[in-house]
Amino acid sequence: MHSSNTWPARLQHQGPQEEPEGSCRPKPYLYKNDHKFPGVNSTDLPVAILYAEIGTKKFNTFHKFLAERAGDGKLIYVLRHFIAEPKPRKMLLSGYGVELAIKSTEYKAVDDTQVREAKSAADSDDDDNDEVQGFLFGKLKKSNPDLKEQLKEFKKHLVESSNDMAPLKVWELQDLSFQAAARIMSAPKFDSLKLMQDLSQNFPSKARSLTRVAVNQEMRKEIEENQKRLGDTMGIHPGDAALFINGLHIDLDVHNPFSILDTIRGEARVLEGLHNLGIKGDQVGKFLRLPKNAVEDSYALDIRHSAIAWINDIERDSMYQTWPSGIQELLRATFPGVIRQIRRNFFSLVLFLDPTQEDSTELVKLAELFYKHKIPLRIGFVFVVNTDDKVDGFSDAGVAFCRLWNYIEEEYDISQAFLSTISMYNKVDVGETLSAETVSAYLKRKFPKANAAKILGVDSAYDEKRRAGGVFYKKTGLGSLPVGLFNGVPLKDEEMDPEELETVLLQRIMDTTNFFQRAVFMGQLSEGVDVVDFLMEQPNVVPRINPLILNPDRKYLDFTASPVSDDWGDAPMYSYMDTKDKVGVVQKRMKYFAKSEEELVEGVTVWVIADVGTASGRRLLLSALKHMTSGSSTRVGVINNPSGKLTDESSLLYRALWTSLLTHRSKETLSFAQKLLKEENILLLHQGTKIKELLLPGMDEDSFSKRLNTMELDFLRSQQHFCQAVLKLSAGQRAVVSNGRILGPFEEEEELSADDFHLLEKITLSTSAEKIKGKVKQMGLKGEIASELVMRVDALLAAAPKTEARKEVKFPRDKHSVVHLPPREDELFYDVVAIVDPLTREAQKLSPLLSVLGQVVNMKLQVFLNCRAKLSEMPLKSFYRYVLQPDVTFLGNDSLSAGPMARFTDMPESPLLTLNMITPESWMVEAVRSPYDLDNIHLQEVSGVVSAEYELEHLLLEGHCFDLSTGQPPRGLQFTLGMSQDPLMQDTIVMANLGYFQLKANPGAWTLRLRKGRSEDIYQILAHDGTDSPADAGDVIVVLSSFHSKIIKVRVQKHPDKLHEDLLSEATESKGLWDSLTSMWSSLEKSIAGVGSEDGEKKKKEDVLNIFSVASGHLYERFLRIMMLSVLQHTQTPVKFWFLKNYLSPSFKETIPHMAKAYGFQYELVQYKWPRWLHQQTEKQRIIWGYKILFLDVLFPLAVNKIIFVDADQIVRTDLKELRDLDLEGAPYGYTPFCDSRKEMEGYRFWKTGYWASHLGHRKYHISALYVVDLKKFRKIAAGDRLRGQYQALSQDPNSLSNLDQDLPNNMIHQVAIKSLPQEWLWCETWCDDVSKKAAKTIDLCNNPKTKEPKLAAAARIVPEWTKYDTEIKHFLQRVDGGKGQQLHGQTVPATENRGSQRDEL
Repeated sequence: MHSSNTWPARLQHQGPQEEPEGSCRPKPYLYKNDHKFPGVNSTDLPVAILYAEIGTKKFNTFHKFLAERAGDGKLIYVLRHFIAEPKPRKMLLSGYGVELAIKSTEYKAVDDTQVREAKSAADSDDDDNDEVQGFLFGKLKKSNPDLKEQLKEFKKHLVESSNDMAPLKVWELQDLSFQAAARIMSAPKFDSLKLMQDLSQNFPSKARSLTRVAVNQEMRKEIEENQKRLGDTMGIHPGDAALFINGLHIDLDVHNPFSILDTIRGEARVLEGLHNLGIKGDQVGKFLRLPKNAVEDSYALDIRHSAIAWINDIERDSMYQTWPSGIQELLRATFPGVIRQIRRNFFSLVLFLDPTQEDSTELVKLAELFYKHKIPLRIGFVFVVNTDDKVDGFSDAGVAFCRLWNYIEEEYDISQAFLSTISMYNKVDVGETLSAETVSAYLKRKFPKANAAKILGVDSAYDEKRRAGGVFYKKTGLGSLPVGLFNGVPLKDEEMDPEELETVLLQRIMDTTNFFQRAVFMGQLSEGVDVVDFLMEQPNVVPRINPLILNPDRKYLDFTASPVSDDWGDAPMYSYMDTKDKVGVVQKRMKYFAKSEEELVEGVTVWVIADVGTASGRRLLLSALKHMTSGSSTRVGVINNPSGKLTDESSLLYRALWTSLLTHRSKETLSFAQKLLKEENILLLHQGTKIKELLLPGMDEDSFSKRLNTMELDFLRSQQHFCQAVLKLSAGQRAVVSNGRILGPFEEEEELSADDFHLLEKITLSTSAEKIKGKVKQMGLKGEIASELVMRVDALLAAAPKTEARKEVKFPRDKHSVVHLPPREDELFYDVVAIVDPLTREAQKLSPLLSVLGQVVNMKLQVFLNCRAKLSEMPLKSFYRYVLQPDVTFLGNDSLSAGPMARFTDMPESPLLTLNMITPESWMVEAVRSPYDLDNIHLQEVSGVVSAEYELEHLLLEGHCFDLSTGQPPRGLQFTLGMSQDPLMQDTIVMANLGYFQLKANPGAWTLRLRKGRSEDIYQILAHDGTDSPADAGDVIVVLSSFHSKIIKVRVQKHPDKLHEDLLSEATESKGLWDSLTSMWSSLEKSIAGVGSEDGEKKKKEDVLNIFSVASGHLYERFLRIMMLSVLQHTQTPVKFWFLKNYLSPSFKETIPHMAKAYGFQYELVQYKWPRWLHQQTEKQRIIWGYKILFLDVLFPLAVNKIIFVDADQIVRTDLKELRDLDLEGAPYGYTPFCDSRKEMEGYRFWKTGYWASHLGHRKYHISALYVVDLKKFRKIAAGDRLRGQYQALSQDPNSLSNLDQDLPNNMIHQVAIKSLPQEWLWCETWCDDVSKKAAKTIDLCNNPKTKEPKLAAAARIVPEWTKYDTEIKHFLQRVDGGKGQQLHGQTVPATENRGSQRDEL
């Protein structure tokens, strides 16, 4: 199979237009996958995009010039590989499967037209190495070249004698899976995958030989034991398949070779990194499987703090005593939106308020609302007021408020204090704030006996808790007041608007209920557990909020390099190193402050990057050192980033610190640094004090002074270069690196306190460092070496993309049931575990995939043969090839080989085969060349090689669309996809099922828009995910740049003035009186002038018979042409045929334009890929049946109002216009019921007994060979979505929907009504008597279950005119084949193949 040469050769982009001087040119779009030259990443720089072919002279000229400018930071250089003159030869692809399925021959459905034989490149002797019944034919042919032909015949004879296709007895089937496993386990281990591939892919011809294999009882016992373990621990059952790469589960239903390659690439960085860090062998897996806590989206503060004044307690207050207190109450069913009243503190709101702010008034009143209405919300206040020692409450309202609150709480209770606050705030006018006078006046009025001076004055007796609120607020690091916490999670500024807050809190309560319900259901939260403690022990709870530290978007340094030279004393040499080596040198040369001399393993390594010559730089380093001394697990290093010119004078402080690190022990250095950095000592230095005078007692002054005075500045220049080139800091900017994670650069006013460093340590340890530290200790490493390894491994693992949890797959026993293939020694390897039944479709795919994987990477492979016991039917009914090539191959003469293709050799000749392409989900392929009937391949009747060529026609763009206002999919919404020059190249309709839509695309950059007309008039696109547009771009740009599936999400909303419009309602609304008078007058005028009215023209345009049909295989395409001819012969109305393109043969697609021209009809080939979320059918016939019924609402444009489906094997004897215009009486479609008149077939009428008889009741069972669909009604009542929903439910059972296209609408007859058409609309000899044939409007060639008569014989016998039509078509095709292409019947109608871009909106 090859790629189509219709793909665009290069990505288009919106480049800047030529503009007048001085005006701003728009920046071109840059895509995520663009190749940017490494340089300064500024958004202000001009962008240069080079389209060129790498390796050409022109490319070199431009590249040198642009690379130089980009390196100097003058522009952003983007390269897009572009071949100006692509070669005509198409590329052969790999990464797909080809199946030859054995067809049932119960009814003969093969065309008898002879096909001219064709020679093919696939006719080669590549597979001569195969062993057949003990003979090695490759060797025999080499040693006896003169006997080549005779050996070929002998081999063919042996193959045919061994490929015994006779059906197996039931008892022979039972153990086939175990027998295949026994055969695989007995082979040499390096041949086992090849043998599994041969057995699974050629199973129908290998089955009989497997029945003679004896099964070792030890193997059976071991397999069963392993299966029990897998079932208990991983939910993997006998016969299931699973693949694990380094413990990552690769879902074989979702993944294809391209996504697996991505996984391997992603793993490579981590594996190489660990290997470079000296972690090898089984240790690698242990580090990879360390659980890494997810970076949280929202962090919470611990609300168990004494500074919070809780005004209520759901668990203790008497007002809630009637509520049930059991945790299980959460799981009791309630009406949606009802808040459960349970006597537990599930929900807590803490409000940090300055009582004197205007917002506080409304927030306190809102709290009262929740309190009074007994909402199960625990409410607490933290009052943030002046924290000075001596403050007069008569002049400071905030302080007065706190003292009054404390007084009432002590003398009465806290609820009284809260209610008094409400009364006080009620006295404050709108727009005013609380004043000290209001507080003292309230105190005097409410508590006349109280001593106001003792309560509010400077020496108040009610002052002890006043400072606590301010201290707690400062410690939390929260933003500006007022601020709220819901269950500890800070609310955003916009959510704190009192008008919004009520809605926000109720929504949070509903959302958090789900979290608690899950915790109760999973057993994490039980009756004896304190709910608040449970909440505060969640991993997202932190001691302080600092957005910089908690930001989920994190960047890391790469510590995996081991530079050859670690000398940073040579600054010019250092500047030429690559980034990884620069980091490696700094990491090797760094010195650390430590709290003690012990060989401790520190979990966190912090580098402080600052200019310690500045006050802000010193404060940052002092905060880090202060945190370090308070019982932390951190070590601190410091890097100099000078703000001015680097001189001896400007770097003195840093050099003093560095000297102490080089000459003294850690503890002394730490104390010296803390002393040296104090501002009073800096002042002394400025006044002339020497640094050596500040040394601590016991420090060696001589060695210190000697080292300080002889220290060169070169290493400081290297540090400066590291700050600028690697950390992207400008001179003097501060930053912090924690285990490789870069925080910064900091803004001028931004400070990190010791509390912030404590938070940083907690976050770093909890993410993964704590667990890495444990593993490093287990390796027996200590001190500096261990701390270094923790830092480097943490940076590597934390920077790796987030993956799902890695599983450790262990087998209790692996001697008789697991194939082991060891990796090459002393190299990094991938740990691959495959679990597969050797006789399944998964084995057909997995065995070649694992073989190729083994050629691409070094892997340690274990394959467990997960056999099913007691098989009752053939486990595989097809031959299969998986086309996957590990790399480009060359022939002996150094020319490129033809490329990957599927070859089926030594095939049995007796069975009838049908070819299926099994491609990745996003591929749309079509057969482009093959003279053979690929639906009915009978090798006995073919003397040469059957060859077929398929082309990858489109890559699919899939998506899901929802209306933001309703959360529902906008049914009937249309999207268009195109490029800037041609905006409408493809279009599609959104389904109600999951809001799904699909569009045919190809590699390139595409623009997605709402279709002009009603879609664009009513809706607008508001947001989109998974696309490639910048967030602020107006257009939705999607780039297809790989064979991967591309799935996007689009959110739309109605225009404000169209809120009540419905996409699927009638487009024309009732006209006013004046409009109708005007139109009446203009039509009268036209009729007098002899001009046809516009309505008449429109009617004529609309008066088209739309006929839909599907066909697969040459015989049914022959029938299809005859059906078309019979339709055309009986109508004067213009006809447009709609054919499902997916299964049409190349020969039909070649001849249909000639036929359209000759017979004067229009046609369109429609295509739809079976959606991945809809249960897949595996048999081709059932897939085609599915297409007949499941996608009627999305296959055709909205402009098509009615469509008539006519089976290919039908002959029409009347004008189908009559059926189109038939009144369906409100039903979306009309079907003909099955005939009852042929009495001898009574025993075959399955719908008259059992399930169907009871389900249908008095209704009839309808036949799906002919039906008419009112597409407007069909879409309006969401019939397509209902049918797909019912199909999804029923199709999981392989025994249901045996006649899918017929059973489904009949099963849904109660939900989607069927109009029963008069019986004469469909006559079929099997079910209808001969008398009724005269009145028949159409005749269908139904299969006869009694006689099993072949279709061709039945057609000629039942329908007299069939032979006449057949002959006419044969003569026509001969003329086309002869190149005459004459127009028949003297008609000169132009070809009118309608393409999607010409479709009209409603």
